Amino acid sequence: MNKKVKIGILLPTRGLLMQSEQPTDMGQIIDMAQNAERAGIDSVWVGDSLTAKPRLEPLTTLAALATTTSKVRLGTAVLLASLRHPVQLAHTATTVDFISGGRLVLGMGVGGAFNEEQRSEWENLGINPIKRATRFEELLKIFKPLTRGETVTFEGEHFNVNNVSLKPVSPQANGVPVLVAAHGRSNLSRQYERVLLGDGSISISDSPSELKKSLDQISHHASNSLINYDDLEKTFYMTVNIGSSTESLIKESDDFLKRYYGINIWQERWGPWGSAQLVTQQMSKYVDMGANTIIVRFASFDQHKQLELFLDEVFPYWK
Repeated sequence: MNKKVKIGILLPTRGLLMQSEQPTDMGQIIDMAQNAERAGIDSVWVGDSLTAKPRLEPLTTLAALATTTSKVRLGTAVLLASLRHPVQLAHTATTVDFISGGRLVLGMGVGGAFNEEQRSEWENLGINPIKRATRFEELLKIFKPLTRGETVTFEGEHFNVNNVSLKPVSPQANGVPVLVAAHGRSNLSRQYERVLLGDGSISISDSPSELKKSLDQISHHASNSLINYDDLEKTFYMTVNIGSSTESLIKESDDFLKRYYGINIWQERWGPWGSAQLVTQQMSKYVDMGANTIIVRFASFDQHKQLELFLDEVFPYWK
């Protein structure tokens, strides 16, 4: 057991809208968040997309969850921050953080533009998807200090703000925490340096060795920037399906992910699909490579059952 590891659950804000009928409320989301909190789970998370992968809007969803929970951290995995203006995003985030009593944490990423649906998501907001990385970096330089209560003047390619400050301010000492997406499989030095604009990293679909490579690079850049690597949160987001029939789990997971993304985009990088023991073993591999927060998403159409299995058979190992 490792009490230093924080465990989070991804709530199905996209899965809710993948159902054949229009859902009438978000009761399933609230129930899962409350059940996770009662069990001692550290955090619950929601994804983000505007039109490419329709789902509930993340920050308003987290505001609702802030009023129905009291202890669990509330996060995004991950927020496509550059679809927003940094001043408006900071105001929304500090408000949600205020409502929650300082429980907000935002995983943020550059976001994809790999198919027509994703490119349209950017273009319909008047944003050139080719420029999304530089836009994201500028946004972080404005967003973080605003959430700390600082007055910001910034002039860049994408954003220009002059002598702006906001209220409310985040209740957290260093503002709203930001975990910046970085992946060992992509081998781009710039993304590891970008992590240092936030408070930690978040990775998805890396193998354990790729996660270690990413974290080693982040540690290297942190040392060069005189930033304490140990203070950074290192988060890994994995996708599982728990059960006894491997064949049926593989089939369900493939169907779920194809509906989720339109294609089973990373195939063998997802998983495992199998027993609680297999899931625990895979989680442990990422912890051994340096992750101190693990977010679990269920590639299943029965989210309540998966959460119950996870809380009963996997989570006790980490308590």
